[in-house]
Amino acid sequence: MVSIIVSSTTTLLKSWDNKIEFEGGIGHIKVDEDLRSLSADIISRICFGSNYSKGKEICLKLKALHKAMSRKGLLIGVPGLRELHYIKYSISYLPTKNNREMWNIEKEIRLLILQVIKERQKAKSEMDLLQSILDGSTNGELGGYKADDYIIDNCKNICFAGHETVATSASWILMLLASHPEWQARVRDEVIQACGGCLPNIDMIRKMKTLTMVIQEALRLYPPAPFVTREVFTDMQFGDTHVPKGVVLWIPLISMHKDPTIWGPDVHMFNPDRFAQGIRNACNPSQAYIPFGIGPRVCAGQNLAMFELKITLALILSNFLFTFSPQYCHSPSFKLVIEPGRGVDLLIRKV
Repeated sequence: MVSIIVSSTTTLLKSWDNKIEFEGGIGHIKVDEDLRSLSADIISRICFGSNYSKGKEICLKLKALHKAMSRKGLLIGVPGLRELHYIKYSISYLPTKNNREMWNIEKEIRLLILQVIKERQKAKSEMDLLQSILDGSTNGELGGYKADDYIIDNCKNICFAGHETVATSASWILMLLASHPEWQARVRDEVIQACGGCLPNIDMIRKMKTLTMVIQEALRLYPPAPFVTREVFTDMQFGDTHVPKGVVLWIPLISMHKDPTIWGPDVHMFNPDRFAQGIRNACNPSQAYIPFGIGPRVCAGQNLAMFELKITLALILSNFLFTFSPQYCHSPSFKLVIEPGRGVDLLIRKV
């Protein structure tokens, strides 16, 4: 999948080159919008292969659904997951204007995915995630799902998680590097030395320790999701606390990631050096750092997400220098993920 990420990112860089040249050497770019388009292109190609154009259309529909769902506050589920019991009796089923919009978008997404499935079944199989899902729908236990629902829900989850969260994380990382030019220079030097003028590959990416530290620190300060939820399926005992069946636990990532008793007095500072000796030595306990979750339900796409972030950032840093635009306004906003509410405006020039 590395070649797909490199190819898509290279196309983005060419568009930035053109904008910089057109604007006289320094381009004003709202990078979060471009990174969102880039991430949609990458996950569409990875998930849908030759049907990637329809995959991008599905991503756009999911973005619209994401926007509609974010208006409902915290009592919502992730697209594609079956709703928790406590939502069953909520206003989710009333024909409000917002709910009708959500239902229509859900219907459009379902029809698009079914169309892709139909086309794939007529054609030869491809080595992509869609084919893995199709194979799983016929070869494995579906846990009570119908085959179509299994395929559709998995496609929706992969597109949503692989699109929105990666793009948002990359946007926050560029913002942090723009505000800390010393770290931007350190990472750029490392990338240029590791790549030696070539496009990055897996071996090169694995040598980029400083870049990894920067990503880990950015995910600490701006985790894509503000919390993890778990429903208790049987009575459990946590220390002296009894948790009965049916209770939903909310694990606040932001609170844990910014607790000075866990991270030290500089907890609110951008300090990638805290990860110099790995996550185990960055905080105590190490389980307090969970941007991708933890345990048997840890994010299945975390390795792909990290590689995509590293390759995208390595290519950007080796080609461009960037600072804040006067139009940048820092406004973290909760819309299912923690995203820049007013975007990330940067001034970018060629290295």
